[in-house]
Amino acid sequence: MSRAHTHPMVPAKQAVPSVGPQDAVVDLANVTIAYQRHPAVHHLIGSVRRGSLTALVGPNGAGKSSLLKAIAGLLPLNGGRIEIADRAGLAFLPQVTEVDRSFPMTVSEVVDLGHWRRIGAFRRLSDDMRERSRGALADVGLRGFDDRPISSLSVGQFQRVLFARLIAADASLILLDEPFNAVDQRTTRDLMALIATWHRSGRTVIAALHDLDFVRANFPECLLLAREPIAWGRTSEVLTEANLATARHLADDWQSDAEICAA
Repeated sequence: MSRAHTHPMVPAKQAVPSVGPQDAVVDLANVTIAYQRHPAVHHLIGSVRRGSLTALVGPNGAGKSSLLKAIAGLLPLNGGRIEIADRAGLAFLPQVTEVDRSFPMTVSEVVDLGHWRRIGAFRRLSDDMRERSRGALADVGLRGFDDRPISSLSVGQFQRVLFARLIAADASLILLDEPFNAVDQRTTRDLMALIATWHRSGRTVIAALHDLDFVRANFPECLLLAREPIAWGRTSEVLTEANLATARHLADDWQSDAEICAA
C-alpha cells in the first residue's frame, strides 16, 4: 500500500453509492492516478449519478484536482478505468489561478471558445452562437463587457467570464475545480445560483471545494477523498466527524514518496 499505516481509531470506509448503469454519467472502476509513480488518487470505485450535484472534498493534496483532470481526460490513469456516458458533453473549469489572463484575448473571444466542440478549430461561429455568447455574458452579470481585454478584469469578473464560457458550451457534465477561490462573496453567490440552475435543468455538476459549511448548505451529494475514498453519498452522511477524522489521519499518515500498488 502507499500509506505508512492506518490509525487504529479510524472507522471503516463507507460504501460508494449504488447507481444503475442507465443513471451513471461517470463510472470510476478502481481508478489510480499518480505523478511519477507517486499516488494522487488510489483505488477509487463508484459512479456519478446523472443530474447529480456533487461536491468533491478532502484535505490539501487529497487528489481532488487530479481526479477532475483525469475525468476530463487531462491526466492519464495508472490503473483502472473511467467511463464517461457523453464525453462530447463534458466541460471542465480549472482553478482560476491556473489560467493565464495576460494572453491577449477579449471577453467575447474567451466565451466563444465554449462553442469549440460543436464547430471545431476552423469553422466560423454562426449568428446564433454569437447571440448565445452575448446572452451568456448577460447571465453572469457582464453585459457590455464583450470587447474588454481579459487582462483588465478582476479575478471575480474573469471567473464570471469562464462561467459564461460554460454556458456557451451547453455541457451536460460540468467539472469545476475550486470555482470560488479568490472571488468575492457576491460573485460566489451569483455563480452558485447559476450552478443550482444547471442542477435543476438536469445537468451533472462535480465541484472540488474546501469550505465544508458551504458544501453542507448547497451540495446534496459529496465524495470525501484523502487520496483514498473515505465516504461517498448524501452530504449529511458523508461529512461526519468520524469520516473527517479518517480523512485527516490518512492525510497525515500518507507517504508522499511511496510507490503506487502493483497491478
